[in-house]
Amino acid sequence: MIRRLLSFRDRYYILHLTWFAFFLSFVVWFNMAPLATTIQQDLKLTTEQLKVLAICNLALTIPARIVVGMILDRFGPRLVFSALLVLALIPCSIAATATNFNQLVWSSLATGIMGSGFVVGVRMVAEWFPPEEIGFAQGIYGGWGNFGAAAAQFTLPALAVATTFLSNGAVNWRLAVMLTGIVAALYGVVYFLSVEDTPPGKVYQRPQQHGAMPVTSTNSFWAMMALDMGMLLSLGILTFPLTQPQIHFLQGWQELLCWGFLAGLFLLQTYKSWQVNREVVGSLNPLNSNFLKSSKTYPSTQRYQFRQIALLSFTYLTNFGAQLAVFSILPMFFEQTFALNRVTAGMIAAISYPFLNLVSRPSGGLISDKSSSRKWTMTLFTAGIGVGFLLMSRINSHWSLPIAIGVTLLCAYFVQASAGVTFSLVPLIKQDITGQIAGTVGAYGNVGGVVYLTVYNFTNTWTLFSTMGVVALICASLCGFFLQEPSASFAENNAIPKVEQSN
Repeated sequence: MIRRLLSFRDRYYILHLTWFAFFLSFVVWFNMAPLATTIQQDLKLTTEQLKVLAICNLALTIPARIVVGMILDRFGPRLVFSALLVLALIPCSIAATATNFNQLVWSSLATGIMGSGFVVGVRMVAEWFPPEEIGFAQGIYGGWGNFGAAAAQFTLPALAVATTFLSNGAVNWRLAVMLTGIVAALYGVVYFLSVEDTPPGKVYQRPQQHGAMPVTSTNSFWAMMALDMGMLLSLGILTFPLTQPQIHFLQGWQELLCWGFLAGLFLLQTYKSWQVNREVVGSLNPLNSNFLKSSKTYPSTQRYQFRQIALLSFTYLTNFGAQLAVFSILPMFFEQTFALNRVTAGMIAAISYPFLNLVSRPSGGLISDKSSSRKWTMTLFTAGIGVGFLLMSRINSHWSLPIAIGVTLLCAYFVQASAGVTFSLVPLIKQDITGQIAGTVGAYGNVGGVVYLTVYNFTNTWTLFSTMGVVALICASLCGFFLQEPSASFAENNAIPKVEQSN
């Protein structure tokens, strides 16, 4: 498999083109983070305003992954990923020309949409790889693509310094941000000209109805509504820091307007979901004789349990949500706990997360492929997250620094490998709506980041680690009892035509 990966041929050629597209979307998504202090000095921003910009960068990724998942299932990953990369020019242009905090807020919100690129590649990889290789392929895609955040961290400050001659000796952060959008847009054109949605001889499966995710039972419909409400509530939480007196971005009435908009959005989403699933759900009018009475029964070959999507959403909240939160606070944690300088603390954080992710996420997918049960692989890795974070909650200044780093690396491995296992399962639930499923599961990773960072804002690092550990153990228990093994976990179905597999 490694030899074929390095051959850059056939489906592996598509994999390399796709993970690099995701890599660039991550570079754009996190292009302001490594330049934050320079931007702060240039535009005279406060520390509180920088924190708000970081939260805004996560906000629209949550609904964007849902919307992009729907568009993706209808139009295919080739067109959607290419368009998303080209559209990166818009938020990058806004950021590069910003002169105040409010403009940066709008650019951060728009840039967050780039995080939805992850969903697109999940469907592309699922189309090109058979079930017995899907975990490793999705791990390579996710792990190597996520490294775009680290690439931005290491390259953009150097680029901004190297081009000072173009800005009268000032650190040229505007050019660095703008170039990320230009490179992404150019690669979007290359990607469109270089890939196809499916291998030769395979038909791209589209859902019969559009606008919402189809379900196969009434209970699944209400479970889907609960997940939608959870995502919108997390967006509501994000309005809180924007109303703080030191920020002055939203007034009190504007916050209420945002909550009203989210409530309206939930009602609209409920209605669209009911339109797609009315035969399964029945009428929503209590006065109607068909109130909540299903008039359609799906054959067994078309049924799926929505609780599997809910469980995988919870696992991604547990692993990728934790990753987002920890990566934000880990350098400061080591700096303050062990009295380290910023460079050393930053190196520990970089090795623990961006660099380790190059190996850990693919290895999680590979272990899932080679094990006899994806379900129990998911359960054990999630339990490992719980134990790892509970150990990290005990770290203090009396610990030996090497032991503390070792515990951090162990925990980080389980966090990242578990994300690889999650997306070895996602494409196997129901192929024609893989984009929407990936959108929902992926969005809950960002929900986790928002929830965990909110916990951190009101408590401290040790409480955050304890919370993430307990949540992970609860999630592992639920997986052990309720997660089901997909029927096509290891058997070849119709994923790749035989002629292509021989290469």
